Amino acid sequence: MKIALVSPYDWSVPGGVNNHCHHLRNELVAAGHDVRICAPASRPVDDPDFIQIGKRPVSLPVSGSVARISLSLTLGPPVRHLLAEEAFDIVHVHEPFMPVLPIHFLRYSEAVNVGTFHATREKSQFFYNWGKRHLRRWYRRLDGKIAVSTAAASFIEDYFPGYYNIIPNGVDVERFSAERERSKRFDDGKLNILFVGRPEKRKGLDHLLDAYPIVKAQIPDARLIIVGAGKFGRYERMVKSRRMADVEFCGFVTDEELPRYHQTADVFCAPNTGFESQGLILLEAMAAGLPVVASNIEGFAGVVTHEVEGLLALPGDSEGLADALIDVLSSQAKRRKMAAQGRRRAQAFSWPRVAQQVLSYYERLLHERSLTRDHRSAQAG
Repeated sequence: MKIALVSPYDWSVPGGVNNHCHHLRNELVAAGHDVRICAPASRPVDDPDFIQIGKRPVSLPVSGSVARISLSLTLGPPVRHLLAEEAFDIVHVHEPFMPVLPIHFLRYSEAVNVGTFHATREKSQFFYNWGKRHLRRWYRRLDGKIAVSTAAASFIEDYFPGYYNIIPNGVDVERFSAERERSKRFDDGKLNILFVGRPEKRKGLDHLLDAYPIVKAQIPDARLIIVGAGKFGRYERMVKSRRMADVEFCGFVTDEELPRYHQTADVFCAPNTGFESQGLILLEAMAAGLPVVASNIEGFAGVVTHEVEGLLALPGDSEGLADALIDVLSSQAKRRKMAAQGRRRAQAFSWPRVAQQVLSYYERLLHERSLTRDHRSAQAG
């Protein structure tokens, strides 16, 4: 099969959708398929299978985060030329209605068109409310529709009712489960709580910092490790003003180095307040053998069962979050049991399994296209 994976996001900037496309491409190529990544890029990309369409992406606020996309008005001709030249069997667009690159692919593609919807929102989405009448024509150009979770499917169905095949984001289980040297900086016998995320309100770090003094009072050997790219100045000032001990801000950590932090931690905490379509960060922690304490939001509850792989607390409930952390940190036996169950759960989301689900969907859609073509030929004859 010849496949185009289309991302609307700046390929030079790591992110959930781009990481998804990267891993999916690698698995499909390993299975013997010819795959191209098509996306805008703000910097040169050293990848022979990458096709840059769109320069100078701009930053736009989306769902409590920032998305870097190309809003160029000249994307249509290069997309049409690329499609004519490459003759793809499958054009797989991610976030199909994100302006404007995916829409151009849907407009001109005569291949089997597949769309994956990654996002969810817990409030009405202005863009879809305003544009769904105009987007409907591009929705009809999708031969197959994937949602990465029931939360993502429920959200998009409110605007575009239909059948959505649930195929989750994959997890690089081998990378997170491999034995690594523990971080010497934090390997001193303290009980480490690991938070990984950007300094965005929806990530819930405020609530974790409210919960942490309660935890520290009950478990003096507790330590909070905060990893993530961005400006954490407000949170650092909060920690200083409250004189919190054993709170470590580690800043940006490379993908290669991140699993070492998991290996050094005793529990992973995700106090997010919403806008999470799937608990990918939880699955990474579970693959690394960590019990998790997380908010009871739809995207997280879809991968973690309370009292099995971890504990769920109500979003924004700092006292409930503290109680859950104390519960897990107080029992090594509970941590070990949850860790073992989490490792088993994460296996179901491994990239080889997820890629095979996507590939099987492609094959089914191509078969249906051939049946339709044969039926039309028979009628014409």
